[in-house]
Amino acid sequence: MTKIKIAYVGGGSKQWARVFMNDLALADGMSGEIALYDIDREAAERNKRIGERLNQSAITRSKFHYTVAPKLDIALSGAHFVVLSILPGTFEEMKSDVHAPERYGVWQSVGDTTGPGGVLRAMRTVPIYEGFAKKIKEICPKAWTINFTNPMTVCTKTLTDHGLKAFGCCHEVFHAQEFLARVAEEAYRVSTPARHEIKTDVSGVNHFTWITAAEWRGHVLMAELPAFLDRHYDEGFCEQPAPARWDEGWFNCGNRVKMDLFRRFGALGAAGDRHLAEFMPGDEYLASPEAATNWQFTLTPVSWRVLARDWLVNQSITLAAEAGPLDPEASDEEAVDLMRALLGLGDRVSNVNAPNIGQMPALPMGAVVETNCRFAQDTVAPLRALPLPEGAAFLVKRASTLAEALYQGIKARDLFAVREAFAGQPAVVRLSQERITALFLEMIRATRSYLEPDWDVSETALARLEKKVF
Repeated sequence: MTKIKIAYVGGGSKQWARVFMNDLALADGMSGEIALYDIDREAAERNKRIGERLNQSAITRSKFHYTVAPKLDIALSGAHFVVLSILPGTFEEMKSDVHAPERYGVWQSVGDTTGPGGVLRAMRTVPIYEGFAKKIKEICPKAWTINFTNPMTVCTKTLTDHGLKAFGCCHEVFHAQEFLARVAEEAYRVSTPARHEIKTDVSGVNHFTWITAAEWRGHVLMAELPAFLDRHYDEGFCEQPAPARWDEGWFNCGNRVKMDLFRRFGALGAAGDRHLAEFMPGDEYLASPEAATNWQFTLTPVSWRVLARDWLVNQSITLAAEAGPLDPEASDEEAVDLMRALLGLGDRVSNVNAPNIGQMPALPMGAVVETNCRFAQDTVAPLRALPLPEGAAFLVKRASTLAEALYQGIKARDLFAVREAFAGQPAVVRLSQERITALFLEMIRATRSYLEPDWDVSETALARLEKKVF
């Protein structure tokens, strides 16, 4: 039994922490301590009680001692793994991120990775992550840091730029594998394969990944896609039960965007359509809410996220208050499996976000990219990805260049450089420079309380920015 300490920053998480705790309980060969740290200590205390109930279950395989750390330093002390899963700001800030651009005719389906919302969220998040990175480097420099927070690319870049052993986990590719499992089901008239049986070559940047090769038991699935699209392109195909209304199916999609991208570029978009659409010019898939509905995906309103949060909080309160054992339920996430591999408990290949050391030769070294990596004892080895078709490669390079420019601008606290990265976002390029700047300033003012004191966003500073632009 390998004994370890895990520091979970954002340990009061209403969703991701509990998913992680459940998966950890069902893993073999590990035990130790989980130190939960959160600015909402009451939420962390609830998760501690839920963890203790998981330990009582007869089906739990790995039992951990749950603690709530009053300070980040205490959580990090002696940690072998650090998990980062936070909300940068509140849903009030996210309302501005997502909905302020709508007054300018700019629509976002998620608003946490790219586009105007992604830029403002990054401005709030990177300074927080700089603080995390400095503490990790000081207190537990040998620990592996696993990031779940969006925007994934710049968060992971912040960690690796400080010299940490870090990578970012995202489940979007898993859904593309489920889609391909349904392709295999139709093509070969078999029961739907488990998504783990679908072997894919993945490359891109987070939420804008592409599959260039896929196989199932020796069958080449990419060769089956044209016929599958002929049957399903017009009416769409949802690998999960489709919602009654596409404007209310907050996470499901008809995969029409990824099918369209395959027809246009020869590679399959490997994220949910809500994410893929945001990396394309705003007049293609996100010209209006009606356009999104026609493409069979949804603009997720922040009002729904607020309702979901309240429901999850109430669920946490109930689970923490109840007595007796709580049986863990496995998710389809892979973070715990990757931790086991890093501990030497079996190799694993999975798609993660990590610095480019040659796995995507068309992109600059050091840029954070998402590809398959092989995990083994204390090692994350990126696997060289197949080259993307020319058109897809151009789009990915643009997204990567913008993410890198955004990160460097935030690192330097250079409002003008960040404004330039904002202006380059595909969602806003059709606006005039005056309207782009007006939107940028409006969003800064709306979230000023969470930007200061890391940023000088006083009216004097914003006036200087306007003068420099014009």
